[in-house]
Amino acid sequence: MLMTKQRPPAIRTLRGWAINVLNEAGAIRECEEHGWMQDRADPHARERAFDIARQDPPADVSPQAAAAAIRDVLDSIGDSCPECAPDEEDRR
Repeated sequence: MLMTKQRPPAIRTLRGWAINVLNEAGAIRECEEHGWMQDRADPHARERAFDIARQDPPADVSPQAAAAAIRDVLDSIGDSCPECAPDEEDRR
């Protein structure tokens, strides 16, 4: 009989799960040049991410803790990449 090891989940932390949910919901995006997360400021996407957190949290995590993880990630990122040069419009 062939035995295989079960792969560990690709996302190992609650923060990693929250980032994945926010990305899938379209609430955040990644700077294509530098890789920094950026808040898209889309209220509908944010609400989708919170709905996912409440309805389908990771194993052994309460819906409240999952929603708190989503909130923590959103609070920790900005809407622009810190390494990208500001646009000419932003300088005015």
